[in-house]
Amino acid sequence: MAKAPLVLDPARARQIWIAAQRLDGAAPFGSGPEAVRAAIAHLGYVQIDTINVIERCHHHMLFSRIPAYRRADLVAAQSADKSVFEYWTHALSYVPSADLAFFLPAMQAQRNGVSRWFGSVTPAESRAMLARLRREGPLSMRDIGDDRLVDKDHPWASRKPSKRVLEMLFYQGHVTVAARQGMLKSYDLMARHFGWTGRPKPATARQIIAYKLDRALRSQGVVSLDSICHLDAPSKPMVKALIDSRVRARKLVPLTLAGPDQTLHWAAPETLEAPASIPPGLVHILSPFDPLVIQRKRLKRFFGYEHLFEAYLPAEKRRYGYFALPVLLGDNIVAALDLKTDRSAGKLLIRQETWLADVGAEGRAAVDEALGRFERFQLGD
Repeated sequence: MAKAPLVLDPARARQIWIAAQRLDGAAPFGSGPEAVRAAIAHLGYVQIDTINVIERCHHHMLFSRIPAYRRADLVAAQSADKSVFEYWTHALSYVPSADLAFFLPAMQAQRNGVSRWFGSVTPAESRAMLARLRREGPLSMRDIGDDRLVDKDHPWASRKPSKRVLEMLFYQGHVTVAARQGMLKSYDLMARHFGWTGRPKPATARQIIAYKLDRALRSQGVVSLDSICHLDAPSKPMVKALIDSRVRARKLVPLTLAGPDQTLHWAAPETLEAPASIPPGLVHILSPFDPLVIQRKRLKRFFGYEHLFEAYLPAEKRRYGYFALPVLLGDNIVAALDLKTDRSAGKLLIRQETWLADVGAEGRAAVDEALGRFERFQLGD
């Protein structure tokens, strides 16, 4: 007869998750380009997003874990030491280059016709672009001045033929983003960018499943099937089979969180045995795309907080504001602040603040101090 799952207190589950996200210490990864490499290696990915009402989320998420973060450190990691690269996880993300083998099969699938790009591209166009890159070196859209705009054949397609071709070649793994200035990307041949003499060996399907499970265990601590396979339902059967084998080997412990929701979770025994170490006054102003926030159901289950991303709602229907940021104080989300950086005036604007808990004068002072740090980051280099 199977043993009943362990029942874990939600407060303990929160502490484990916060620690796994490295939000339980002031500077867990140190500083400089090496800190960026280490942070992305630990988290597994850092999502890229275009919204810049405040600093874009990839910089924001790194700042949350690297207080001395400089945008140039990410540039160095991507373009100088090439320890990170861009590809699709659940969204376009920075990923450790050491994990590239786990993404090569997806690139091959794109070449075989399973496409994430939008719009039509002919084989002749692809060959011409690859030849141009070999001849001219890395190219951005600013470097390509001979495009003639065409009609869209998909709502998300670009009217620039060269952009369509580069995006398709990117998803197919023929080219990679060699450098980025804001949202302007420079593409180069992947083999030339990484200095390959031969293409690396792709991971097997079983290796990819183990990678996904191990990545989640490392960055989440307590995992569920949904949290491991976020926006990746096809992987669930194989992930569940691997979880079951590790449970039988006593490498994972089945558990549920105390409360009405009896969703099955798992954690490594050593994770459950580790002591809690949440600094009570530590404050983080989090991106809505932060790994602690992006999985909304999980966030609500662990924190009792339902985050609302309302940028695409009419103003009269918003509860927290256009671009609300959750505020983590200790192990609780205590506020949602709708912020905007006024770069011309050199200040951070609070357009709306919604307090979810009474944190007292000391808590308010800690949040104000964090806002000051956040403003300096917004306006810094």
